[in-house]
Amino acid sequence: MNPQKNRFDLNGCKATMKAIVTNGNGGYEELEYRDVPLPTLAQGEVLLQVLAAGVNNTEINTRLGWYSSKVTTGTEDLSSEEKGKAKDTADGGWNEATPFPFIQGTDCCGRVVEVAPGGDESIIGQRVLVRACMRSAGWDSLENIWMASDFDGAFAQFVKVRASEIFAVNCDWSDAELGTIPCAYGTAENMVHRAKVSEGDHVLVAGASGGVGSAVVQLAKRRGATVTAIAGKEKLAQVKSIGADKVIARGDDIVASLGEKSVDVVVDNVGGPSFGEMLEVLRRGGIYVSSGAIGGPLVTLDMRTFYLKDLTLIGCTAWDEPVFPNLISYIEKGEIRPLLAKTYPLERIVDAQKEFTEKKHVGKFVLIPPQPDKL
Repeated sequence: MNPQKNRFDLNGCKATMKAIVTNGNGGYEELEYRDVPLPTLAQGEVLLQVLAAGVNNTEINTRLGWYSSKVTTGTEDLSSEEKGKAKDTADGGWNEATPFPFIQGTDCCGRVVEVAPGGDESIIGQRVLVRACMRSAGWDSLENIWMASDFDGAFAQFVKVRASEIFAVNCDWSDAELGTIPCAYGTAENMVHRAKVSEGDHVLVAGASGGVGSAVVQLAKRRGATVTAIAGKEKLAQVKSIGADKVIARGDDIVASLGEKSVDVVVDNVGGPSFGEMLEVLRRGGIYVSSGAIGGPLVTLDMRTFYLKDLTLIGCTAWDEPVFPNLISYIEKGEIRPLLAKTYPLERIVDAQKEFTEKKHVGKFVLIPPQPDKL
């Protein structure tokens, strides 16, 4: 029987589900926990029961409108005035339209419960991870769309995605542990892949206690690199425990700690005032790679440092084709481990995001949606 003909009875007779709806740019008041219609599948799509959904900077930053070019400070310093600028923009903060109201949630560990007509019904029941960054025009183009930024995401009981973007994973990790992986580890693996990190490289990782930074530490070590990690002083022991060879407290002089021309690759999702120091410690021909700027998007670049040292600067948003299959293989081979800081019920998203923004944790927070009584 085609599952499309037997829709789920989740709340009495209504095909509805619980979800967090983000109504627009603004504060926590924009997050609404309510019933919404169960997604209807189009050709080539599958419906997933969401088992776990990670919390990321990107959901908070999108809600605040931080991605708008009108905002000039780091996420921790986003003033009321700049929040107002972002809220007044029509672009929702990405300099492109954000589809408010919509469901956020970039990370998804889920179980396949329905396939569209003509789809492969044998995958029903599989536990999967969703590749959150999707190459919308094919692998020959860098054009991309993101789950939970361009269409509804995983802060709900169910989510629909293209069947081509789900990956079965066979391991003994919990649902919550798998929920830490997609966005942070996909972004991290994309950066170390683009930078061609390899055995013997010295890699400097900024923001190493966060979801992406801690993933970079593990993934660079997996490739045989020596890793120096920058994190808050109170988190240095934890960062060292996940594989960092050397740690530097945030705010310390990076050049004095490492010396000039001592690093092959810098992975920096922080930006801000330390940007110049990052370039100073790179060797001639070194590589700087970034996919974020939570410490401040506007930096000062001395062009002489850039060209006299033959540096390569790489910006990373669109994930390359090998990235997500690589991650699945690393999980199944036991080559990486999840860094699960804490779980929250989905309806407590405000509590989760508030604690997340305090940045006292190492790793990821994960939301657990209520599980329906019957499927």
